[in-house]
Amino acid sequence: MQHSELLYGLEDKPNTIASLTAAIQHLLASFVGVITPTLIISSTLGLEQYTPFLISMALFVSGVGTAIQTRGIGPIGSGLVAIQGTSFAFISALILAGSKVKNEGGSPQDILALLFGLTMAGAMVEIIFSLFVAKLKRIITPLTTGIVITAIGLSLINVGMTDLAGGFHAPDFASTSNLMIGLSVLLIIVFLNAASNHWLRLSAIFIGMTIGTAYVALSSNLSFPQWSTLPIIALPRPFAFGIDFDLGLFIPIALIYLFSAIETAGDLTANSLFCKQPVSGSIYLNRIKGGILGDGVNSLIAGVFNTFPNTTFGQNNGVIQLTGIASRKVGLYVAALFIAIGCFPVVGAILQAIPKPVLGGATLVMFAMVAVGGLKLLATYALDRRSSLVTACSLGMAIGVMMVPQALANLPDWLENIFLSPVSSAGITAVLLDLTLPRQSDSFALDQPSSVTHLKRESDSEMTAPNAATTSSLFSANEH
Repeated sequence: MQHSELLYGLEDKPNTIASLTAAIQHLLASFVGVITPTLIISSTLGLEQYTPFLISMALFVSGVGTAIQTRGIGPIGSGLVAIQGTSFAFISALILAGSKVKNEGGSPQDILALLFGLTMAGAMVEIIFSLFVAKLKRIITPLTTGIVITAIGLSLINVGMTDLAGGFHAPDFASTSNLMIGLSVLLIIVFLNAASNHWLRLSAIFIGMTIGTAYVALSSNLSFPQWSTLPIIALPRPFAFGIDFDLGLFIPIALIYLFSAIETAGDLTANSLFCKQPVSGSIYLNRIKGGILGDGVNSLIAGVFNTFPNTTFGQNNGVIQLTGIASRKVGLYVAALFIAIGCFPVVGAILQAIPKPVLGGATLVMFAMVAVGGLKLLATYALDRRSSLVTACSLGMAIGVMMVPQALANLPDWLENIFLSPVSSAGITAVLLDLTLPRQSDSFALDQPSSVTHLKRESDSEMTAPNAATTSSLFSANEH
């Protein structure tokens, strides 16, 4: 049942039992999303020996970031129950960067040093962007943002499908068993997500992966790391692998940070709506600025503490609507739970044992939903002939470099690195065309639907995946 009124508002302080119950639901809604990017990146780049530590750091930083975003430190943070987690949007660009180092003979430590260096450098882009977010509406529009989010989803589907078939270089790749397991997990998640019961929808991915892993455990053996090599407690170690930087590989990361900031603005707009907070005016604008600044600072912290870029999770907005609890106290409880879990590497070791087909079945749904989220955002934009051309060219570039990367082989290395990322190819094409193509003065476009109505509708239908909420409200609210 949906709650039309809040049981506890933002400033209220529910008792410990109510706070802990709501916090656990937030944890379940976001836990898989926090750890999955790390699992994908580490398995793809051959970093399995560090996976438990990387997962621990991902959980730890998510807790720290959630505390900063919820409590606020000066201008940093939205002051809402905005759960932070590792962003899916950067997976393909980070894998591309890591693969370059690996192909050049770099060690796993070299790979991680570069990835964390790029994470920190890109965070500065988002921090600076937060200061000018209201002034860049001419460049970052629902059209360009929708295109980029769609490209992100499309670029990740290849990774999800590879895992579903068994994982990169798996000896039983594409076996019937792997395909059946992966497709079964996918169908379980889809049918649970279509259920009318909110609890089943919130837990769909968690339940699907649990059932798939249990089946593999019963029918064959799960592969666990050597428990004796794992420390009991993992204390956070800043710069454990050092840092490195590559300008050519940085530009795709920087572009994704820009569009991730706009996505965060949409998520925080939805959050404000469900928390009964203003969605226009100075208070709202300050929340958006603080939230995007918080995302940037949290991603900077992520690079320092050996994990990947962080962002505000949209799926937790549905938990607020479901429970009717928007209290800031709950956000701090969620932060404490993430930090506590992150200090125990055994959690990461257990999660590392999730079979690749199970992980692929779950992530294929998530990644496809990211692409669909981008298409939904485009659907709120009046796609006239001009906008259709921008969309077609941008997505054509993205899909083209995915299918025929050899077409870029004769470009200078730095330019090849930029356009090899489908996300940067789509983003650059979309922004350039949107700025240069003449606009029709007498557009026959339909009025865009109210962003608040759109956000409310999206919160009831999205899966546990990064939210692609519309961002037009951010800029329209700042017009006055």
